[in-house]
Amino acid sequence: RQREAQALAELCARHGAALIINDDLELAAHLGVGLHLGQEDGSLAIARERLGPQAIIGATCHAQLTLAERAIEDGASYVAFGRFFNSNTKPGAPAADDALLQQARARFRQPIVAIGGITLDTAPRLIAQGADLIAVIHALFAADSAAEVEQRAQAFSRLFATP
Repeated sequence: RQREAQALAELCARHGAALIINDDLELAAHLGVGLHLGQEDGSLAIARERLGPQAIIGATCHAQLTLAERAIEDGASYVAFGRFFNSNTKPGAPAADDALLQQARARFRQPIVAIGGITLDTAPRLIAQGADLIAVIHALFAADSAAEVEQRAQAFSRLFATP
């Protein structure tokens, strides 16, 4: 896992992208990269202390604004809400809706991530409702080829292009 993460860190550095490790503070600290923590995956405050003030640290907040408030108090760089749609990755996760995004946008300055079952067809609505970022797995990597993954990634990126 460490070798793979190191290779990803080098690839991200080469392309000017940030690497965010999921749920593994030790690995993120070893590589000097960002971290995302789920609700049961460790203390955000400890992660902030360990990784420093400049590190990107995100928190899963399911469909609860109170979890986001706590995460921000503990030093989260961004908050992630979801699942917005049925998800292959987290089928039992609590459902979130557009109203939650609107409320979060009105309350928080930190970037807001939408997660869960998002596709190219559904992402624009979430962005319009307040999502600064989207997290996708299946809609990106269920492609038949590396070229199709790249095309999908570019299409998702274009959703955030400013006119």
